[in-house]
Parts: sequence; C-alpha cells; structure tokens
Amino acid sequence: MCAAERGSAKNTILAYRRDLDGASALLGGRLVAATPDDLARLAHEWRDLARASLQRKSSALRGFFAFLITEGVRADDPAAGLPKTARARPLPKSLGSGDVERLFAALADRAPTPANLRLNALVELLYGSGLRATELVSLPRHAVQPGRGFAILTGKGGKERLVPIGQRALAAVAAHAALVDASERYLFPSGAKHLSRVRLFQLVKDLAAAAGIPPDRISPHVLRHAFATHLLEGGADLRTLQTLLGHADIATTQIYTHVQSAKLVELVNTRHPLADKV
Repeated sequence: MCAAERGSAKNTILAYRRDLDGASALLGGRLVAATPDDLARLAHEWRDLARASLQRKSSALRGFFAFLITEGVRADDPAAGLPKTARARPLPKSLGSGDVERLFAALADRAPTPANLRLNALVELLYGSGLRATELVSLPRHAVQPGRGFAILTGKGGKERLVPIGQRALAAVAAHAALVDASERYLFPSGAKHLSRVRLFQLVKDLAAAAGIPPDRISPHVLRHAFATHLLEGGADLRTLQTLLGHADIATTQIYTHVQSAKLVELVNTRHPLADKV
C-alpha cells in the first residue's frame, strides 16, 4: 500500500518495516491483534527515544492499523493511545561559503586519480545541483550528458524532476565518466550495483577532515542544504527552490527562510520610508 498507493520512498518503506517488525517482536508476534494496553506498553518501551524516532514509529503503527481496518482485518483502532508527538522542524545544518571553498580547494590539491575524479563529480553534484544522497549514487550511467545543462532523475517517492547541472559539474562528471565503462548501468558503479549511501557519507566526511572542517558538521545532506541556502541568499525565490529540491510541499522548503532574516532586517532599516526619520 505504501509503495503502490502512497508512492512512499524505498527508504521510508524500509524504515516502517523495521518499526513494525520491532513492535511485533516486543509484543511476541501479536501486533495484528494488539490491544490499546499493548500499544501503551510499546509507548512505554519507546519513552527514551528521540522525538523524530518516536514520531516515525507511532506514524507507522497508525498507518498499519488504518490499513487493517480498511482491509476488514480489524473493526477497531487500538492506536488512539500512541503518543502524539508534534514533529519539530529543526533548522537545517548548512555550511558557509568559506567552508565550501575550503572543500573544493582540498579537492583541487589532489592528484587526478580515478578515485579523486569520482569524488570531485560527487561533490560538484551535491553542492551544485542539490541532489539527495540516494538520487546521486543511483544516477544512471548516461543521466548527465555533455552540453546538456540538466538531468532528469527519479527522486523521492518515485517522482521525476528536472535538475539543472552547472558547467563545473558537467566538466567534473565528464572527467569521471570517461573512466567508467560504457556498459555500466550506473554513473557511480561499485561492484554489481552502485556506490552506497554509507560510502558516500564516508567520502564526504574524509574530504571535510582534509579541508580542516569538523566531520560532524558535514554530510551529503548538509551539502544539499548549502546548495539551497546559498541560492536563497543569492536571490532565488522559494517556489523555484521547491522545484529544484523536489519538495512536494512548500512548507518543507520554508525552513530555509531562516537565512533571509538578516537581509530582511537590513531591508527594513535601509529602505523603509521611516528608516531615516530616527
């Protein structure tokens, strides 16, 4: 149902499966027949979890029992007693332009080996196009074409979107792709499949350490956030940013408006008709 009707992303489905398997194990395999008291016991077991984890587990169970009712497996919904934790929207981590320059300077200092050319292409696409980690590592071999300033990729929830590819990223991908066999299915192959997300995280953190940036401050997703933040600082509007990032809901994109606060204060203080009346 999650895949066919909701179009949920693969990672979301895997996370929900883990949550349901874990809940079933805690209840001795009686999840389908769970009572409100059983779910209250689960909530007690989960009491020390982070807010986001508790929210996801509760959401998985609510969706599961709603599905059972729709399919006629159950007539009642025992999920009313699950915790209703409002999900906080923390401000995204980002990097200053100086940090990004240090990353690319560290890359430029490296010899043009196949591994370094691959890393350069990965980082250029993360920061230059705002790709998600999964979107990036699973790019098809010919997704990025020389001379074509965009790529069409399948993103979260199986939705296709057009992603602009800048000249620097095109050049970096071309240098890497020249070393990838044309028969490969993926642009960043590894064994029988593609580069893993875990390995991508490791590569980015290793590069950060070499650039003198604390590794805990950076990840592929932080580079995606930097892409969005720096575009917004440069004058991009939220609707454009929503399209570029592939957000289904503009509310998700609005978390980036924190970067505009200083500019808004400056605008009021310098451009408002009463600004010079103090």
